[in-house]
Amino acid sequence: MKFPPPLSPLTHLTRLPSLPRLPRPPGPRLSSALLGATALELFVLAGRLAVYPFGLAPERGGTAPAEATDPPAPATTVPPVVPSAAPPVVLLHGFIDNRSAFVVLRRTLTRHGRRPESLNYSPLTRDVRTAAGLLGRHVEEICARTGHSRVDIVGHSLGGLIARYYVQRLGGDRRVRTLVTLGTPHGGTAVAPGAGVHPIVRQMRGGSSVIEELRGPAPGCRTRFVSFWSELDQVMVPVGTACVDHPDLDAVNVRVTGIGHLALPVHPTVAAAVREALEAPEAGEDDATATGTTSAA
Repeated sequence: MKFPPPLSPLTHLTRLPSLPRLPRPPGPRLSSALLGATALELFVLAGRLAVYPFGLAPERGGTAPAEATDPPAPATTVPPVVPSAAPPVVLLHGFIDNRSAFVVLRRTLTRHGRRPESLNYSPLTRDVRTAAGLLGRHVEEICARTGHSRVDIVGHSLGGLIARYYVQRLGGDRRVRTLVTLGTPHGGTAVAPGAGVHPIVRQMRGGSSVIEELRGPAPGCRTRFVSFWSELDQVMVPVGTACVDHPDLDAVNVRVTGIGHLALPVHPTVAAAVREALEAPEAGEDDATATGTTSAA
């Protein structure tokens, strides 16, 4: 099967009747594009290393998720504020990363009136389920503080998997309106650096207990999923594993061309497409509810 032609830039998210299983693109045809994407990945990596220290501290107005062994925080009463029209956006980074990964996306969302909050989770976190529970606690805190009953979440790589587990397995669909994932191994990836060492990375591999749980039924899930996947993402093997393919989930898969895994959260065109995805009407306001696929960048 041939991939659909990409759109650059994305102007709208179109839902199609069905999402076929995606074959891996042939290597030789993508060799020159892969070379360019690899060069961009190295450039992005250098930039990420430069800004990484600035993202270590928790963001003002939010706190980093605590570890399960940390003592509980003292109870405080935070008076809710009058909510704005759009819900808050929670940004959740990938493995061994921090909130600095979202500098471009954060600027894009802020310019268009959204209120993004970045949450750091510890690189020592050993379990997706534990991290998902901690995310749930922070979503509750954000809702209490802002007066909103629901939030949107954007997760890169492992961050998207943590957010999906919260939505699908911990009842987070009552709190999460839209979940956008960027290069997330929804079906498990065959390439996972350090898979034999770090437990949470092993959980990102195909066939892990976490991946198998997410394959289970999810009737009535109220969250809308938008998954961005790149044909040049060398961390997602096969590349189709970054697509949401579940009969019970309302999902759109957006194809990105010309960039790799690290560039997904910092590419301006992807940032614009993420903003459009978050601004799309909710399920009750949109007649199209079938799983679909479209393209970007």
